[in-house]
Amino acid sequence: MKRVLRCAVVCLVVLPGTLPAPAFARQAEQPPPPSRQAALNGAAGSARPAIPLPPGYVIGVQDILSIVFFREKEMSAEVVVRPDGKISLPLVNDLQAAGLTPEELNLKVEEAAARYVRGAEATVIVKEIRSRKVFVVGEVVRPGTVHLSGDMNVLQVIAEVGGFLEHARKGDVVIVRTDNGHEQRLKFNYNDVVKGKNTEQNILLRPGDTIVVR
Repeated sequence: MKRVLRCAVVCLVVLPGTLPAPAFARQAEQPPPPSRQAALNGAAGSARPAIPLPPGYVIGVQDILSIVFFREKEMSAEVVVRPDGKISLPLVNDLQAAGLTPEELNLKVEEAAARYVRGAEATVIVKEIRSRKVFVVGEVVRPGTVHLSGDMNVLQVIAEVGGFLEHARKGDVVIVRTDNGHEQRLKFNYNDVVKGKNTEQNILLRPGDTIVVR
């Protein structure tokens, strides 16, 4: 009698492990479907990450954008804004991008895609800003182009190009700016600014400004 009871106990211990799990347990083990944001993050993560945008940013020529569609992945693409201000997307073809905020372009992309796909959802991600640039010419270590990834003043841009050459006229720097078709020439006295005088000359630069160092 004791042997029979032992066998029964052993069998009871073993058998539960061999039984299939209840249906509700199997359902709980299944991973939840990916959210829209997770899908966008996954698509965007395959390329360069998005960057912080400066206040008032609008898309410009040479900027690099990633257009990510939530469901229609074959329509997603990483694009460069062309000199004519447009981008090209699969199926949708050409769209104006320059001069728009990412949110405004987002709406245009979804409107254009809706002609071919019902309920198209897209997100515009800025990967690299190449349109916001200023120019430095004259007596500096590395004259050329500086890309404005955010707000930058005159001192910061001069530091970015390596500073002045030995014989540069630091007290007679000029910022050339075109505003509504009219050229402005703004003076910048480096010697004063570094001493804390007339610091209002150390203005925030705008895309297209040129710093002239003689």
